[in-house]
Amino acid sequence: MTFIGAAKIENQTTTNDSKEMPKVRFLPLDVEVQVPKGTILLDAALDNNIKINHNCGGNCACSTCHVHIEQGYDSLGEKSEDEEDMLDEAENVTDVSRLACQCKVVEDLIVRIPESEFDDLDLDDDDL
Repeated sequence: MTFIGAAKIENQTTTNDSKEMPKVRFLPLDVEVQVPKGTILLDAALDNNIKINHNCGGNCACSTCHVHIEQGYDSLGEKSEDEEDMLDEAENVTDVSRLACQCKVVEDLIVRIPESEFDDLDLDDDDL
């Protein structure tokens, strides 16, 4: 059993090959985790005790897991029509906005959780 961040991965050999275990850096927390290729971004956060809202349970039925992809945006699949519709409801949408529940991590990413999301998470200044 191997521990990566706070997530445990069973029956998997870890390597230094970033293509197999991409890194995800979450800002403004400045926390970096490694996850198996193909991991959903929301799961990468939650499995490593990084708080991201997800009112619908990660089913693309709300916009609460809205994040900004600062690096690696082009490695993500195209947005579905449902994701586009949900992002229309989000605050602070940019050209690099995505729903964390709809993104598979296949390469290294830098992800910014918008400040508006922190208001809903009851984070202390020590958490930022």
